[in-house]
Parts: sequence; structure tokens; C-alpha cells
Amino acid sequence: MAEQETAVLATAEDTEQLGERLAAELVAGDVVVLDGPLGAGKTTFTKGLARGLGVIGRVSSPTFMFARTHRPGSDTGPGLVHVDAYRLGLGTGASATDELDALDLDTELADSVVVVEWGEGLAETLADRHLLIRLRREPESDVRTATWHWNRGPGE
Repeated sequence: MAEQETAVLATAEDTEQLGERLAAELVAGDVVVLDGPLGAGKTTFTKGLARGLGVIGRVSSPTFMFARTHRPGSDTGPGLVHVDAYRLGLGTGASATDELDALDLDTELADSVVVVEWGEGLAETLADRHLLIRLRREPESDVRTATWHWNRGPGE
């Protein structure tokens, strides 16, 4: 496991700015796993990440669509696939892993960064390494704490 970094995010704008800053480290094929309770800022973070990547389209929660695809804004930058894994495997008879596999995200990795909300324990299989970002919100406050580090797959 790589060294963990931490940031205190006093506002939603700070959360977006962290996403924008971390986007500079990402390339097509990277997987970002976002962990945190409802209201922790996962979609807000992804908005900043999308801005940093320069992708096209408004970022909103993919909760009811499971995945939203954003095309690259230039010929050289990656696209963005934003996935919400919260409801995968609920009420369909299929496992969350099978439903994630059915999204065919491994083909998207060739030219996109894949961000998976609620994906810990599931999305790590998509790539040899992933950036795990944990977002926590302070009770009765808008202040959030983000911790992040790169994880390598079991074969690394």
C-alpha cells in the first residue's frame, strides 16, 4: 500500500478542488474507488475530478442509471465513466460482481478513468491498481475529511 494522504475540506468547493487536483495524476485505465456515507461528497468530488480531466457533460449522481459516461474534452485526454455501485445486486437475483461485470467497464478503461462510488470490495478487480478515496463528513457540519492512497491488486 502506498503512503496515505489526508485533507480537511471545509466546503463543497474544497471537495471539488481536491478532485480537480487529483485528476492531474490520473490517466486512461485508472480506477478510482470512492468510499463514504450518504452526503459525504462523493459526487461533489467527482465533479471536480471531471473538471480536472476536462470531460464533456454535467456530472450528477448515477444512482438510478448505475453508470454515466463523459466523453473527453480533447483528443488527448481520457473520458470519465462515473459508476454508482450502491444498488448493484439488490433485487435482481444477480450478484453485485455480476452486475458490475455486465456494465463492461473493462472495455471503457482503454480510454477512460473509471470512478466507482460505493465500490470498495468490488471495483478493485477492474485494474491492477486503484486509487481509494475515503470521504467522511463531520457530524452537524459541512466539513469533510478525505484520505487517499493507491492500492495494488493481489498480483502486484
